[in-house]
Amino acid sequence: MISGIPRSSSAASILGAVLLLCALSPALQAQQTERAKRLGTKLMCVCGCNQILTACNHVGCTYSHTMLQELDERIARGDSDDLILQSFVQEYGRTVLVDPPKTGFTGLVWVIPILAPLMALYLVGELVRRWRQRALLSPAGGPQLSSELLERARRQADRQDVE
Repeated sequence: MISGIPRSSSAASILGAVLLLCALSPALQAQQTERAKRLGTKLMCVCGCNQILTACNHVGCTYSHTMLQELDERIARGDSDDLILQSFVQEYGRTVLVDPPKTGFTGLVWVIPILAPLMALYLVGELVRRWRQRALLSPAGGPQLSSELLERARRQADRQDVE
């Protein structure tokens, strides 16, 4: 017994503290360099939290710890930034990138939110212009008069002018 605590419980608490430090050591050692922090902000955690890798705050998230360790190992090997990012893409897919490349279909994703409203405004303007044109060109309403009736009215108007 050490100061009133049985020896087995103090050994268990020391062992628990050592295990806790061992479990947390990758998280404590991860992202030691500025380069690792910068590259970590370009990657997403794949645990489903939709957070940046260096900002994943899920308790017990094994993905972020593993990915951070891989990132640190690749930086320690001296791999280039592009090579590191490409290796993460090959391992986890394109969804691991925070900012996907703006080529192909993903390029459309960046362009469509700008083009769609502009095209909608153009179409609405064209529609309004055509409706206005149609209103200007439509004949006056009222009963249709036969040509005989119009001729008789003209002759009568001519007679009244002479008188």
